[in-house]
Amino acid sequence: MKMGYLLFLICCLLLARAASLAEFRGDEAAIYLDLYHVDGSNSSLGNKSPEPLTHVLARDENRIKALRYRITRTKERKPSVILNQSIDILGPESVSIPASPGLSLGSGNYYVKIGLGMPAKYNAMLLDTGSSLSWLQCQPCVISCHAQVDPLYNPSASRTYKSIPCSTSQCSSLKEATLNDPLCEVETGKCVYTASYGDSSYSIGYLSQDLLSLSPSETSPSFLYGCGQDNEGLFGRAAGIVGLARQRLSLISQLSPKYGNAFSYCLPSETSIGSGFLSIGSTSLTASAFRFTPMITESREKSLYFLRLGAISLAGKPLSVAATQYRVPTIIDSGTVISRLPSSVYVALKQAFINIMSRKYAKAPSYSILDTCFKGSLKTMSVPQMRLVFQGGADLALTPANILLDVEKGTTCLAFASSSGNDEIAVIGNHQQKTFKVAYDVTNSRIGFAAGGCH
Repeated sequence: MKMGYLLFLICCLLLARAASLAEFRGDEAAIYLDLYHVDGSNSSLGNKSPEPLTHVLARDENRIKALRYRITRTKERKPSVILNQSIDILGPESVSIPASPGLSLGSGNYYVKIGLGMPAKYNAMLLDTGSSLSWLQCQPCVISCHAQVDPLYNPSASRTYKSIPCSTSQCSSLKEATLNDPLCEVETGKCVYTASYGDSSYSIGYLSQDLLSLSPSETSPSFLYGCGQDNEGLFGRAAGIVGLARQRLSLISQLSPKYGNAFSYCLPSETSIGSGFLSIGSTSLTASAFRFTPMITESREKSLYFLRLGAISLAGKPLSVAATQYRVPTIIDSGTVISRLPSSVYVALKQAFINIMSRKYAKAPSYSILDTCFKGSLKTMSVPQMRLVFQGGADLALTPANILLDVEKGTTCLAFASSSGNDEIAVIGNHQQKTFKVAYDVTNSRIGFAAGGCH
């Protein structure tokens, strides 16, 4: 009888652990969270009518402009926007909230599920390596909340929730994290954040502290985040944003004392049957044979992840451009879809690609920001090999699905674009990162790549 009861308990424990692993795949070596594409086949955030690709690409261009603004601090964009909708949060003495357009949301392609509070409430949150402050929509939504899949977070139901006072150093750190000055609600003394984005989306609310749950067994107390009371814009049906940038309020920085200042991910494609992953912790970097390139620090914008692109080869031959043409500020970014190249490099890539593809396929008209298009589809085309080579020898050996993008039936385009504007930047976008494992070793200032898919 006792033996039977013991076996029953063991089975229950194994089933419980299996259920946990199925969703979070957590273990002692690293924390793994399932990562989904918002329009993937297994996504809970997908719409029955997906957003038109032209809209996605237009928003992608807005993100590039915002990233350029952050790096160069040019006058290309207005220095501030006045958001009068949120004056009720601060009381009658406030008349406006200055909001910098320096952050950049992009299309919010990927999300994870994380828990907040005690008891934990899990929410689908967009992943963004270009943002620092994490935030989600909170009751009572004093001004506005967009529609989301999960129930709105109720901070009053959490035994571990606290709002942060204006007089704290955490409140002062909002300036660096959001590029907007923190504000103070006079009546309560609560610290108010403003997170604004390049496409005019924004979130305004209270800087807060709560218990963070990465899995049922992995938690972190005193996690700082924004509890949004006025959230408007293009956030889809997600509850908010998880910030992964190099800044002390980001999720990774806050977790670094426990897990180490590093993370890795694999971004799944829209057609993937399974999910990708976000892995948190230094030990996650040893799970694959990563090849590393130095992580560059840009003095004008230290929170973004920079690297150095050294060469591009097509069909085994390097592009005919001087090495100096690659030397512009280059970011690797989870929220940008289409990679941007310095104009001279892009022209060389475009011409070399056309020379090869035009032997078999008819040219097609440009599509939005994509100007190298052909008649045909990704599934049927023969595509030349392409490699992006970074300083130190790390590289991305791109697959056809990383090189081309089907824009409409019977037309596919090269999924790269030229950098525009006077101050050129380059960006390695998520279309080129899909199905590769990408590692961010902040402690040792390096970025790594490994092939092999998301599982």
